[in-house]
Amino acid sequence: MSLIEITDVRKSFGANEVLKGIDLNVEPGEVIAIIGKSGSGKSTLLRCINGLETINSGSIQVAGAQLAPDELHLKALRLKVGMIFQSFNLFPHKTAGQNVMLSQMVVKKTPKPEAEAMARKMLERVGLAHKFDAYPDELSGGQQQRVAIARALAMQPMALLCDEVTSALDPELVQEVLAVVKELAAEGMTLLMVTHEMRFARDVCSRVVFMHMGRVHEIGPPAEVFGAPKTPELRQFLGAQH
Repeated sequence: MSLIEITDVRKSFGANEVLKGIDLNVEPGEVIAIIGKSGSGKSTLLRCINGLETINSGSIQVAGAQLAPDELHLKALRLKVGMIFQSFNLFPHKTAGQNVMLSQMVVKKTPKPEAEAMARKMLERVGLAHKFDAYPDELSGGQQQRVAIARALAMQPMALLCDEVTSALDPELVQEVLAVVKELAAEGMTLLMVTHEMRFARDVCSRVVFMHMGRVHEIGPPAEVFGAPKTPELRQFLGAQH
């Protein structure tokens, strides 16, 4: 059974239909890159999978459970699917460690000692064990994003959704964040990433989804999507990347 099953999902903002019937199944341990121009619906799709946006029609199932719009289901879903955004969304007045502890304690009601142990373990996993007591403004953008990844991992999700996690970073910091994501992929974490990093998509991802005007326009292994694009839209998009 697929870990995430997206069936004929449609989403509109007012009169603007942003997702026009998306079908996509994600298997456990798959690393999927979602590429495409701005406005093609990539981020909206992730936000729908995480329940941040409600869909107009179609269905989304995560680990066999149907995504329903009520709070109880959404809370359960967000426990299963972690999300990491472009902006790090860390609380500035809390240390890195406290940021990683907080959602465990609030959402999962994890006791403080356990939450702290988990936070230390996850910060170590992203190479920041020594920054447990540092505040966000004492960290580089790359380090803040790695704290955000640790925070998502601390919830022990079945899958991680990454929405352009490197696009707010200075170029020299991009690699340190991608290295962490690459490691997670190697460990078998299911990842769905909206990304502009084509080389990363080619090297690390098992499948690439090219979205165009609210639809899955092409999908396949990286070698196929990058090496033999079938449509003029994808050829044009890849040509514009260089």
